[in-house]
Amino acid sequence: MADPVIDAVIMLSSLFGAIALGVPIPIAVALACVVGIWLVDLPMIFIAQSMYDALEGIPLMTIPLFVLAGALMEKAGMALRLVNVAQALVGRYRGSLGLVAIVGCTFFAALSGSAPATTAAIGAVTLPAMMRQSYSPAFGGAVVASGGALGSLIPPSNLMIIYGIVSENSIPRLFLAGIVPGIAASLLMMLTVWLIARRRGYGGSDDPFDWRRVVQAVWEAKWALAAPVLILGGIYTGVFTTTEAAAVAVAYSLLVGFAIYRDLKLVDLLHCLKTTALISGTVVIILGPAKAFGQLISIMQIPEMLGGLLGGAGDSAVLTILIITVVLVVTGMFLESIAQIILFTPLLLPIVMPLGVDPIVFGVILVLACEIGFLTPPVGVNLFVAARLTGLGVEQISVAVIPFLFVFVFLILALAIFPEVVLFLPDMVYGPSP
Repeated sequence: MADPVIDAVIMLSSLFGAIALGVPIPIAVALACVVGIWLVDLPMIFIAQSMYDALEGIPLMTIPLFVLAGALMEKAGMALRLVNVAQALVGRYRGSLGLVAIVGCTFFAALSGSAPATTAAIGAVTLPAMMRQSYSPAFGGAVVASGGALGSLIPPSNLMIIYGIVSENSIPRLFLAGIVPGIAASLLMMLTVWLIARRRGYGGSDDPFDWRRVVQAVWEAKWALAAPVLILGGIYTGVFTTTEAAAVAVAYSLLVGFAIYRDLKLVDLLHCLKTTALISGTVVIILGPAKAFGQLISIMQIPEMLGGLLGGAGDSAVLTILIITVVLVVTGMFLESIAQIILFTPLLLPIVMPLGVDPIVFGVILVLACEIGFLTPPVGVNLFVAARLTGLGVEQISVAVIPFLFVFVFLILALAIFPEVVLFLPDMVYGPSP
């Protein structure tokens, strides 16, 4: 009789060995599934059935629609108007342009749902101004890269949608769960920017704070600011589902971009469709094999084996989450965040749930750990976006971003200790989880 531990080691080794050899992740996952099916003596049709189950769900349509809406909003001039609001609010303080970038990223994160898109949109507007005022280009790149990571935490978040689909949890609850941690991350990053700017002597604007200027900026950006109210408000009031909200977001973006701001052109529309196809295709290709992989690791009881390997940490939810975070940070240096969510959710969620960790809380922590992956080489997508905008090398941005990494680590620790911070809004709106 085969040893289940040996079977598990063989299947996981085949997965990570294939990835290490440069095999594309979807193919590596499919190969690992073939190995696992052979080891547990299941029919090969198991893969086809699992892939069909993974791709037939209506919620999967939410991802390309939100990706398209975010791309359209970026091209429609919403980012510039949001930055103007941020400038009016915090432009006079020490390190003002860095603060403006963080606030702008917070606003735009509620539109795009994508960390790289948020980095690109806000960075394109704020980085030239930082450089004109003698900010260090590396520091400016680190600010927009870190602030851009909020695009994966503040709703609507593409990573939250993927986690909800894979873990079979409520996407609206996940969206609400990301709001308080997202605002906390934004405030902590603003504090980090202010401290660094104070030490380096980066100044603020000489203009005094003026409520009339704030009101004017808000009025000019009213259509951009109304987008998250429309999208999230419609979801939480029950007017439309998450998928319908994504479709509404696309229609709203087209209306504002073409008819109101008139910054959106036909050539921009083609670019947005191309971007949506590339990102959505990445998700769909990996989601099918990952569904089979998740079912296999459940059949082979791999989560239970990993839980046993944690030893004494197995009784402490906080310590277990910290160990998992370290693993995710290391793997995030080599795996794209979408792949991390899809691969590790079925592997790790069964380990933490018996310890009393709510799956909604774990989803937020998992996304936060993946955000660190956006900021660590060699695969850190936000670093490459910031490097392209500043003209620097990725290694220079990587060093400058280190203070902001501590913000995410601190937040993960805080949420592991105080999970009620995550559950406050979801429980208030929908009631406690059953």
